[in-house]
Amino acid sequence: MNKFALRPLVAALVLSAPVMSAFATDGYFSHGYGMKAKGMGGAAVASTDNAFAGANNPATSAWAGNRIEAGLDWFSPVRSASRSSVMGGGQLDSELQSGKESFFIPEFGYNKAHSDTVGYGVTVYGNGGMNTSYNPGDTFFGSGTMGVDLTQLIVAPTIAMKLDSNHSVGVSPLFVIQKISIQGIQNFQQDPRATNPGAMTNKGHDTSTGAGVRLGYLGKLSNQLNIGASYSPKTKMSKFSDYAGMFAGEGGFDIPENYVVGLSFKATDSFSLALDYQKINYGDVPSIANTGASMNPFGSANGAGFGWKSIGVVKLGAEWKYSPALTLRAGYNHSDNPIDSTQVTFNRLAPGVMTKHYTLGGTYTLTPTTEVTMAYMYAPTSSVSGNSLFNGAPTGNPQMPNLPTDIKETIRMKQQSLGIQFGWKF
Repeated sequence: MNKFALRPLVAALVLSAPVMSAFATDGYFSHGYGMKAKGMGGAAVASTDNAFAGANNPATSAWAGNRIEAGLDWFSPVRSASRSSVMGGGQLDSELQSGKESFFIPEFGYNKAHSDTVGYGVTVYGNGGMNTSYNPGDTFFGSGTMGVDLTQLIVAPTIAMKLDSNHSVGVSPLFVIQKISIQGIQNFQQDPRATNPGAMTNKGHDTSTGAGVRLGYLGKLSNQLNIGASYSPKTKMSKFSDYAGMFAGEGGFDIPENYVVGLSFKATDSFSLALDYQKINYGDVPSIANTGASMNPFGSANGAGFGWKSIGVVKLGAEWKYSPALTLRAGYNHSDNPIDSTQVTFNRLAPGVMTKHYTLGGTYTLTPTTEVTMAYMYAPTSSVSGNSLFNGAPTGNPQMPNLPTDIKETIRMKQQSLGIQFGWKF
């Protein structure tokens, strides 16, 4: 990689470390990677017009040419949680609103055509979104500000090779740094299941690292139709030692297995469609998937988790070349909800309940070698309600020895984002 490419890569890594957080779209995965994909509802596995092969499909690097793309996304999630009980006479009712509703999230992609058959590059991107900060917090959980903050930064060098004039394969090693913070859940330290109460809350940010891989295939079946597929097995991460008493597996927090299949269809010279289906197997990661109602010790292999299910995501995008200089995009992203009504209580910390995302975007060519791309996403309010896991719990108060059995809880979120990306072809 030449010095020209290394400078923006280093800048992207430095900028990403402190700010890449707060995603909460398809679970805690972003709805798309790269502004062109974000304008298309995230559909990108069969597209070759961007430098984000390491996040979308490594095989596209063989077709993407020489380009650098660097962007910044303003992301605004609005998160809240409420509790009510008729039997509690209103004394237990509460409404929490999470603070900090603006985040700035960078992204970076580089791609180089080494030859007519081989391409390589690097993508820097992030996941996150188990992010809340309630002040005041929830007295059922503890005292002071309550919340959780998860950030994952992924660096994905990529190499791809054309098998013939119509097919390519690619691979991206994934180097991951993640950090997490939990605060305001001191009451869990008093739980009889707490075998390591000193590693559960208010420990600041803890960091873990890991390495994985993403594999990809692209096929050009005709001048109009491309198909693509991308697969990443579960990424094994080192454990969060500071939160070993809270997360299942003594602080385990692996990145779930995920895959995407899709196609892009060029209906006319100026109009194209793209359709992806993604599967994210949250249900295979114990700290994410274990039920919050588990009676096993916190931090054990079968200890309580967030109760998230594996989800499927459908991404549909349309692209219209309005003029030689301007391309317009629109998209829709629909995700299963990983949280059901039985898992609301713990997910006051992580209300990843979004299911619908509407997107718009466009690219304007400034010069033959430069362009600017913008993307907007709006996700309307989504909520989940259910019975509280605290129903009937002992209080130690003679005047109310047990909590009521009719406590209802609701978590909700809405969000929007607006991003800009500059692209250079060389």
